[in-house]
Amino acid sequence: MRSLDRLRQSYDEESQVVIQEKRSPPRMLFSDTEVLLEEVPVGTRVVFPNPPVEELANWRAAIRWAINHPEGCDPLHAQLRPGMKVVIAIDDISLPLPPMRTPDVRQFMLEIVLQLLADSGVDDVHLLIANALHRRMTEAEMRRMVGSRIFAAYYPDRYTNHDAEEPGAIVEVGTTEAGEKVRISRRAAEADLLIYLNVNFVPMDGGHKSVGTGLTDYLGLRAHHTPQAIRGSKSYMEPKHSELHSSVDRIGRLIDQHLNVFHIETALNNKMFDGPMAFLGKREEDFSDLDRAALAGLRWTLQRAPRALRQNIFHRVPAAYGLMACAAGRTELAHEKILQAIRRQLFVKVRGQADILIAGIPYISPYNVNSILNPLLVQVMACGYFFNMNRGIPLVKKGGTLIVTHPCMDEFDPVQHPSYIEFFHRLLPETTDAMTLHMKYEREFAQNPSYVHLYRKGNAYHGAHPFYMWYWGENGRQHLGQIIAVGTENTHVPELMGWERADTLAEAIDMARGRQGRSAEITLMHHPPMVMTEVALAGGEGVRQLPEHGGGPLTKPAIAAKEEPWASISRGPSGATRSSSPASPASSARSR
Repeated sequence: MRSLDRLRQSYDEESQVVIQEKRSPPRMLFSDTEVLLEEVPVGTRVVFPNPPVEELANWRAAIRWAINHPEGCDPLHAQLRPGMKVVIAIDDISLPLPPMRTPDVRQFMLEIVLQLLADSGVDDVHLLIANALHRRMTEAEMRRMVGSRIFAAYYPDRYTNHDAEEPGAIVEVGTTEAGEKVRISRRAAEADLLIYLNVNFVPMDGGHKSVGTGLTDYLGLRAHHTPQAIRGSKSYMEPKHSELHSSVDRIGRLIDQHLNVFHIETALNNKMFDGPMAFLGKREEDFSDLDRAALAGLRWTLQRAPRALRQNIFHRVPAAYGLMACAAGRTELAHEKILQAIRRQLFVKVRGQADILIAGIPYISPYNVNSILNPLLVQVMACGYFFNMNRGIPLVKKGGTLIVTHPCMDEFDPVQHPSYIEFFHRLLPETTDAMTLHMKYEREFAQNPSYVHLYRKGNAYHGAHPFYMWYWGENGRQHLGQIIAVGTENTHVPELMGWERADTLAEAIDMARGRQGRSAEITLMHHPPMVMTEVALAGGEGVRQLPEHGGGPLTKPAIAAKEEPWASISRGPSGATRSSSPASPASSARSR
């Protein structure tokens, strides 16, 4: 029989929250490139993603409407004149994840903007990938992102990766009131107009982060890519509670004072899987016989395939993401409208924190597209991203246990992540303290001539990048009392990161209960697709949530998806469902 607290919880949460029962099916959990099927204890709270918001019927019309009805400035066509110099900055391959089907939404935006520029007599145009200290995109990746026609017209002279180490390529435009040096691409700073084409996948994307972070250098990132900034951030996914974003916003506002920047921001839904893989985005309760057969076939194949083949299978399956909102104009006004759409898609309201949180770590992160998930990236997914997928109140209690499923193989890609290898095997055995690493070793790696050369001429992440990955997990490490990795193929990788290991999920849960108590509350985050939580804490007669700072009430997006089709579905007095209840139907996508 359920406890009174569990019964009350069932009536306080949304239909995306399910309480596991005796007859509930086992749950899918990713473990790198394998899909596990695990029994979880009765009473476990399972948090599912929201169904995909219906994509806009006509992507091109939505983009045109946004640039002709921008927020806080003249329409784009009114800002153009013959002979002007224009730089179009574009988000890099780190989002969305996995890469979306072609044509990519960035291609849609580019085709519309480039035609408008041509019609206005503007032919001095440069396309600049805003990759900051990320790796340079390859020629094939650049072609795929913008389409063959644009690629042929602009590559290689007028379609390039940002180079943060090119001598003379960075200019300092000022200093913020907090003393932060504002440094960006000289090419962008000297343009008559900078147009930024953005893809918002999670709430930490876009806004002032686009130009101020994407087009800066190592010295520019030292303002906020630090352990101090991470410790001061309650969540990366709620800008109002993020010291990282506070610094980025100060830098971005100064940039906007000196440059004419026109943002075009887009928001994608969470339709990660469709076609033969559609069952991976469903609740297990809703599986048809065909879905169960497909899952069994996929698991059989993955269990027998070598890891390289498994990675190839997943990396070659693009996501079916759809455009659900577009806004343009001045940075903050356009971004706030996009944030509303992102929040509506990703956040699920839950009541109360868990003692034990379970999450499967998939094969991909923003930093290993077309590569492997090395140990540092497993760490950043666990303690950085999954821990921070909330609006300021973590889903797991202070001192709680995080259980992740991943083999934690000691493998690194020497092409993309050469500096990670030295960081992991030389530095972490000495210290895991983020401040010590920051003060003692970061500049050495950032200025290492070999790492600078591989960043500039190869496809390697900058020498400073593994430090950021360790910092990214800092508030998770400070908050959690225990991290257990399930199914690791070695002992030294989890041990080096300060984690415990278990062979099975059942063993890990027993270990966690040994620390948290036999009656510990357990929550499982069922992703992918992407899901984030808005946690309410019981306080007196109501619930307590973090206060939001700054800004007035949210306004309706300029271009947004229609009302979600599931909003009109009749619900019981709870919002939460029993695990045997059918899932809310996902809306069908329309043609572009």
